[in-house]
Amino acid sequence: MTDKITNIRVAGLGGMGALKATLILGELFFDMGYDVKKAEVHGMSQRGGSIFSDLRFGSRVLSPMIPSGKVDILVSMQPEWSDVHKADLAEGGRVVSPADIDMEKLENPKSLNVALLGVLSKIFPDIPEEKWLEHIRKNFSEKLYEGNLRAFKLGRGEL
Repeated sequence: MTDKITNIRVAGLGGMGALKATLILGELFFDMGYDVKKAEVHGMSQRGGSIFSDLRFGSRVLSPMIPSGKVDILVSMQPEWSDVHKADLAEGGRVVSPADIDMEKLENPKSLNVALLGVLSKIFPDIPEEKWLEHIRKNFSEKLYEGNLRAFKLGRGEL
C-alpha cells in the first residue's frame, strides 16, 4: 500500500445507482485494508436531479471531499455528466462511462452502475474479481444478484 490517495467520483442522476456504486466501492476498498472516506452531493436526486458521490482511499485519508482538479477516476453514469465534472479531473485522470460497454447487451438499465463497476474493476487488477463479486452480492438481494452479476461481467468485457 502506498501513501497515494486515489480519488473516485461517481456522477449521474438520482435513481441511477450512483450512491449504491460508491457504497460498494467504499466497502471493497475498506475490506482491502485502505482508509476510506466518502461524501455525497444529492441536489434534487430523489426527483431525478443531479447527484455525485466522492470516494477517496489510501493509507490515510483525512477529508472525504475531493479537492478541485484531483479526481483520478470519474465514473459518469451519463455522457453529459462527464462534461460537467471534467474540470475536476486530475492530469491523466480517466473517465469511465456507458461508452465503455455495449449498452445493447445490458439487460436492465438499472444495472448500469454495476456494469460500470465492472469497467472500473479492470483499472484495479490487484483486487481479485472474487472480492468485487463478494461486495456486489452483499449489497443486492439474491433476486437481483444474477442480473447484476451479468452486468458486472459485461463491464469487464466477459460477455
